[in-house]
Amino acid sequence: MTDPLWKRLQLLVSVLSVVLVLALLVAGVFAWRMRGSLAVLDGQLSIPGLTAPVKIERDALGIPTLTGASRTDVARATGFVHAQDRFFQMDLLRRSGAGELAALVGPAAVPLDQAHRLHGFRRTAEKALARLEPGPRAVLEAYTVGVNAGLAVLPQSPWEYAVLRTAPEPWRAEDSLLVIYAMWFDLQDATGSFELSLGTLRESLGGLGANFFAPRGTSWDSALDGSTFPAAPLPPLRLPSATPDAPPTAHTVSERLPVGSNSMAVAGTHTAGGAALLGNDMHLGLHTPNIWYRAVLAWTDPAGTPRRVVGVTLPGTPAVVVGSNGHVAWGYTVSYADTSDVVIVETETTAEAFYRTPTGYKEIEHRRETIAVKGGEPVTFTARWTEWGPLFAAAGSGQFHALRWNAHDPEATDLTVLELETAPTVETALAIGRRAGLPNLNLLAADSAGSIGWTLTGRIPRRVGYDGRLPVSWSFGDRAWAGWLAPDEIPAIVNPPDGFLWTANQRLVGGEAYAKLGDGGYFTGARGAQVRDGLRQLVASGQPAQPADLLAIQLDDRALFLARWQKALLTVLTDEAVAARSARGDLREAVRAWDGRASVDSAAYRLVRLWRLKLAARAFAPFFDRAGATEPRFSSGNFQYEDALWQLVQERPDRLLNPAHDSWEALLLAAADDVLAETERAGISPTRFTQGAANTLRMRHPFSRLLPDFLAGFLDMPAQPLPGGSDLPRMQQASFGASQRMVVAPGRETEGLFHMPGGQSAHPFSPFYRAGHDAWVKGEPTPLLPGPVQHTLILNP
Repeated sequence: MTDPLWKRLQLLVSVLSVVLVLALLVAGVFAWRMRGSLAVLDGQLSIPGLTAPVKIERDALGIPTLTGASRTDVARATGFVHAQDRFFQMDLLRRSGAGELAALVGPAAVPLDQAHRLHGFRRTAEKALARLEPGPRAVLEAYTVGVNAGLAVLPQSPWEYAVLRTAPEPWRAEDSLLVIYAMWFDLQDATGSFELSLGTLRESLGGLGANFFAPRGTSWDSALDGSTFPAAPLPPLRLPSATPDAPPTAHTVSERLPVGSNSMAVAGTHTAGGAALLGNDMHLGLHTPNIWYRAVLAWTDPAGTPRRVVGVTLPGTPAVVVGSNGHVAWGYTVSYADTSDVVIVETETTAEAFYRTPTGYKEIEHRRETIAVKGGEPVTFTARWTEWGPLFAAAGSGQFHALRWNAHDPEATDLTVLELETAPTVETALAIGRRAGLPNLNLLAADSAGSIGWTLTGRIPRRVGYDGRLPVSWSFGDRAWAGWLAPDEIPAIVNPPDGFLWTANQRLVGGEAYAKLGDGGYFTGARGAQVRDGLRQLVASGQPAQPADLLAIQLDDRALFLARWQKALLTVLTDEAVAARSARGDLREAVRAWDGRASVDSAAYRLVRLWRLKLAARAFAPFFDRAGATEPRFSSGNFQYEDALWQLVQERPDRLLNPAHDSWEALLLAAADDVLAETERAGISPTRFTQGAANTLRMRHPFSRLLPDFLAGFLDMPAQPLPGGSDLPRMQQASFGASQRMVVAPGRETEGLFHMPGGQSAHPFSPFYRAGHDAWVKGEPTPLLPGPVQHTLILNP
């Protein structure tokens, strides 16, 4: 080797050595920084305000059991563990509720902040805080102290703040209420979209047309009281005949998959031990970390009675959201009761600075809002308010609307829900639920004596002069909200004769009860019917119901709703149709392989579901496009149009045929070709166009989108194909599904079952980051109660 070459090699080795040393130093600093923000699991610490030591025991999944002398002591410990494991998630939730995300993450969050800031929940939270009763207020203040103590004892602030190059701000009591307001945004319509769309449809098609395409109920209804609505006839509409030059039109019809959940209860007369059984699987968007945090809380009440509650908490709040206290178990689903109204506002025409009210014209209130933006200039906008709520312009019509939403009232949000932790009976639990200041949810409860019951939580408006289904003017005083329904006016059902109850976001009651609750965009009752029929079959078997039986219903992926559509598609894919285009033969072969399930390897389920959507888009285009032309915010997503679509396909009336097609047969076949176009875009044959490929889990961390794929996997949950779909109990999409699954008989918690996606900790270096996730993916039964103690931390006064 020549001397110059040797010197160059020596230089290269030296440079590589320096690079390696620097890389190791950077990696070491990174690891040190990351490990410095891991939760403290063992030893003893002191936090202010405790009256006695609190023991925090964790099992192999990181589930804490918090044992203290009082509820406020346990609240401090709850705040402590939440801050240690999930503070950044809590921070995002409070900022989302207040419309203050951009100050933390930058300009990308400004549009969301503007949408949320319009509602002014920061000031509402302060008012709601001032209204809290002394007991809940003490629990909340203790929780707040615990959060800040948990944050303070970390050697380094949570790792996410190092990435953002900022410091966390202390927790305040009103921040916990802002977390609840963030849930209001998730669980209810903050825009009035459903009501606006119904009103637009009625204006475009008339009352009979709107009742046909967006009915109050369908043949799939599965109400608890058995009530139904009569089928709407074909509307007296007529479309122009097809012309050769008519361009193909297809309104965008999205598959409905908003917030939704299942709950079910079986009375003690049908169980082995006499205690009633409760099952609850709440369906929400899936992110890392998961929204819920498992915990067991144990304390002694002032009367000397030991208390113990097991379930899930929402980081940022002190209460057990869903769980069992040994006497009563409870769970929730979104009710879709109508608790907001779009109010037509009449403004004076000159400056549009005043609006008409029953007592005369009033000046529109202008609230100047300044959004702080990390790395950018503040964004200022003006939120305009009426006495009914925030104001927004109706596009193109010169008309203004206000949103009257119960969430805007400070009394609509409180911590009454804490009382469920000590409720002794179903009747008591339902009474608490009817008083609780929460988003309006179905509360299903079961008790150790065998009783079951259902009611709604939250404030429900008492409407005067109208039913709330369509936008109306409140300017003349003949239409308004006259306060809230009294708790004893809110519908409830206790111990029905069949011995079981079910909710799946469908309409649950008819008649006078329905008139009180209204329609906030109920789901078609197909999923509820499948849950109901599963319970009916279980009870009819005569065998005592077990927790595994309810879990099986939660995991049911039979696609009963689509069975008739599969048969219909096969009638479209005739030999003549296949002869005209050979690819249709591949589609027919895949659809014939239907096994009736939304399983991972089922192409038939995915193809049939997609065909129904494409068919709806083509069939409804002339009607929905007419509505969308006058209101850009128009959306058909929440309409229960299933019966309308089926009737059109069965009867095929020429006068209601999309003029872009010369026959219904051509429209049906065009929708099938739309499905083939999707498979071609994916580059795979119809037989390989499986549900698992579409339903591959995308449970991502907020930061992973900023990283290359090989690093994103460090933060995200594994991308695994999952069974399930829509309109069936195992409701699942790639980034939406069961945020937890629980089955429990109160008093028999040792037999209870639980699943949760993700893990307890939000820290990727924690052993609890993914612990338990695999069981959720596989649907394997796992215990509700924590396992053997692996770590013990004592918090001292």
